[in-house]
Amino acid sequence: MGAMRIAYFDCFSGIAGDMILGALVGCGLDIEDLRSDLAGLALDGFRLEHRQVRRGALGAVKVDVVVDEIGHPHRGLEDIRKVLEESHLPDGVAEQAGQVFKRLVEAEGSVHGVPADEVHLHDVGAVDAIVDVVGACAGLQRLGIDKVLCSSLNVGGGTVQSAHGELPVPAPATAYLLRGAPVYSRGPQIELVTPTGAALMATLAESYGPWPEMVLDAVGYGAGDHELDGMANILRLAIGDHSGPHSGSGSEGAGHGGPVSVIETNLDDITPQILGSVIPRLLDAGALDAYTVPIFMKKNRPGVQLTVLSPTEHVELLADLIFRETTTLGLRTFPVKRHELRRRHEDVDTPWGRVRVKVAKLGESVVSSTPEYEDCEAISRTHGVPLKQVILAAATAFLAREETSADTDD
Repeated sequence: MGAMRIAYFDCFSGIAGDMILGALVGCGLDIEDLRSDLAGLALDGFRLEHRQVRRGALGAVKVDVVVDEIGHPHRGLEDIRKVLEESHLPDGVAEQAGQVFKRLVEAEGSVHGVPADEVHLHDVGAVDAIVDVVGACAGLQRLGIDKVLCSSLNVGGGTVQSAHGELPVPAPATAYLLRGAPVYSRGPQIELVTPTGAALMATLAESYGPWPEMVLDAVGYGAGDHELDGMANILRLAIGDHSGPHSGSGSEGAGHGGPVSVIETNLDDITPQILGSVIPRLLDAGALDAYTVPIFMKKNRPGVQLTVLSPTEHVELLADLIFRETTTLGLRTFPVKRHELRRRHEDVDTPWGRVRVKVAKLGESVVSSTPEYEDCEAISRTHGVPLKQVILAAATAFLAREETSADTDD
């Protein structure tokens, strides 16, 4: 089993779609390969240009999406999904890009108080934003990335002009997308993290934190649009291999994840309604897992124990959320070692549509495959098919494909 390929985005000067493309090219992505992938988009009137520039004291790659189209059409999520469905893109890229735009729509709908299906994206629905998102997903695939990680994000400051008028930085949709991410503001008072950049990291990054342990292979710098005083307006991307236990090697196959901590508290005076709302909020804020178990407390009072599994860098944030949202007066926290199987998503076709299947491997062997509930539930609602039937069809389709693949290998 080979090493895990990691991409680490160092966002000391923010992140945007064009900066990601520049950083990918700086790490060795062939611009012609990127153009070839983007040629499959069901969009006309754009081209990709790139050049070497300097930002501050550093050289970087500037990638521009030059659009012939005048103005920015207002596209809803269904419009963008149609573009992606009609495109001829590498396997998995359209689905991943669709998830990025789904997050954007949910963020815009939340901050503007409208249902997601009524949201029409302005700048982020334009051709250049679609190219940025699809290009980022395709580029990471071209470079063989298994895992995306991200640093704390410098969001900038001040205000920014948008289709909704002048907005504070970070823009409301950006702030919504960065919930659970470590952020700060330093340097010039301009927008450093764009909604597109935030949505890409919110969708692709598995966690936020300091540089991961890896054997460094490539470092690329993607240039932003601005020349900043005292700061290079660039995004740094580091790519390397992690060949430790997490990548799964030899006969063991399973490995440990990054540093994690457990947060616990006992509760005997909280209402079920409040307790029920806490779990999804913790998960939205970055918890790896959260659950409750019934317990008996002193004086034989029935209560619950709330347990949260947290990335170590998120402990304070999640602890603050628990204090705000529950009746607890104190928490227990302690580090733990986590063992986990390597996981990936694969798409399978059912009679009613495509479903993602979460596949877990131990060494070279698939030990579990689970159709994603959200995909199956959406198909069940849309087509009026029992949920259990959709789940069974997706599981059967995956197993049939695995058997065919095994027969071919033999």
